[in-house]
Amino acid sequence: MTNTKLLVTGGSGFIGTNLITYCLKHGIDVINVDWNPPLDVSHKPHWINCDILDQDALQKVFSDYQPTHVVHLAARADTDEQQDMAAYLQNTEGTRHVLECVKNTPSIERLIVTSTQFVCQPGYYPQHDEDYNPVNLYGMTKILTEQFTRHASLSCSWTIIRPTTIWGPWSLRYRDVFFKTLKSGLYFHPSKENVIRSYGYVNNVVFQIMQILTLEEEKVNGKVFYVGDEPFELKEWVNTVSQVLTGKKVNIIPTGLVKTMASIGDILTAFKIRFPITSGRFRSMTSSYVTPMDDTINVLGKAPYSIQQGVEETINWYKTISAQVSKPEPDIPRKRYFYTAPTYQMQQA
Repeated sequence: MTNTKLLVTGGSGFIGTNLITYCLKHGIDVINVDWNPPLDVSHKPHWINCDILDQDALQKVFSDYQPTHVVHLAARADTDEQQDMAAYLQNTEGTRHVLECVKNTPSIERLIVTSTQFVCQPGYYPQHDEDYNPVNLYGMTKILTEQFTRHASLSCSWTIIRPTTIWGPWSLRYRDVFFKTLKSGLYFHPSKENVIRSYGYVNNVVFQIMQILTLEEEKVNGKVFYVGDEPFELKEWVNTVSQVLTGKKVNIIPTGLVKTMASIGDILTAFKIRFPITSGRFRSMTSSYVTPMDDTINVLGKAPYSIQQGVEETINWYKTISAQVSKPEPDIPRKRYFYTAPTYQMQQA
């Protein structure tokens, strides 16, 4: 990517950290625009402290850097909020600000905007790219992210990506919950068979992002790609992680017993008592969630890392580096936004 200048929003997050690492390793000129400092301290020289909700500050970053390519990853990505759309302003107003900055920056040739698999429920197979059935409020905000992108009248090439469940180095959630529980011997897995999930090793996702930025424009412009790996049996993946981390397979117990324990976990959680299993986690362990990956593989190519390779790299990071990584705190005070989130009307295809 000679003469490329890549601007990444949200480059201090999990996927962003791996993308920045790839760029630096391959000599790509890159900056990370984020209100959090980088997870990897070696990325700090490439970090610009900026809140995407501050449109004037964001426009200055774009104008000063004059990027040729933009990957918009910045978002509130948890699914905790179920009622207040304003809690996800980064996903709605933040995306609108990024799109406006892209329109105001003629040097930009390509844009990737990040959505989510949660724009469609598990078991719902969309008939086209604008066929939606969101899982939750977070998924609804990402539908808006997609619609804002489609209707932004951009002059550059644009692509929407929908990450599946992504795992790998620099995921603090996996470090602090799954790996910790697995290492302690407290993890147990339901006996239910044939739970098929769409997961993605993060460096395969980085490969797919770079493919979108470099393939012929007609292959990617205006397209939507799910990013991640081909669907696999969840228990096999869990066992692979367990064997690399602990040297043995996971404990398997009857599904009904896990469900009972999850109900107990719900009660304890209501009293702010932490418990390793809740109904939400139980559903994710026992429900298939398959996303259509054929277009991704056909257009972007086969991802370079096997599940085994990804697990080995991830556990190596977990054992050697992860303990030194703290959850980042912003260096600038969070601005308070007093305007009410607009009432958005999702457009029908």
